Amino acid sequence: LHTGKQLEGIWHTSIIVHKDEFFFHSGGISSCAPGGTLLGPPDLVVDLGNTEVTEEIFLEYLSSLGESMFRSDSYNLFEHNCNTFSNEVAQFLRGRKIPSYITDLPSEVLATPFGQALRPLLDTIQIQTPGGNAFSRHNGQS
Repeated sequence: LHTGKQLEGIWHTSIIVHKDEFFFHSGGISSCAPGGTLLGPPDLVVDLGNTEVTEEIFLEYLSSLGESMFRSDSYNLFEHNCNTFSNEVAQFLRGRKIPSYITDLPSEVLATPFGQALRPLLDTIQIQTPGGNAFSRHNGQS
């Protein structure tokens, strides 16, 4: 109402691959059983198709992301969030981005006077999605 825009939702995204759900929050990359976060089952699932990337290669890729682009200290609610992570991983797995109505939402909100007024407060928020396990590889296991 205050943004002057119709917002269908404020999206939390994740990627389900090799029978696990992977997502990014202020604690870093985490995983859980599909629908296993406190947010529960998703409201919407966008099927991006199947991947030819093996589980071993995928886990190595995630480990690399967790040490570089998606460390816990790199999380930012507007500019480097779960949607940024899902978009990056989707491109790696399938060469396809997630829908732009999801990735464009933060900049659309920030482009409004209300978004600009709220930004200092919102920049202090750290989002941790309970219900997942911190992703780490130990002896080849996640």
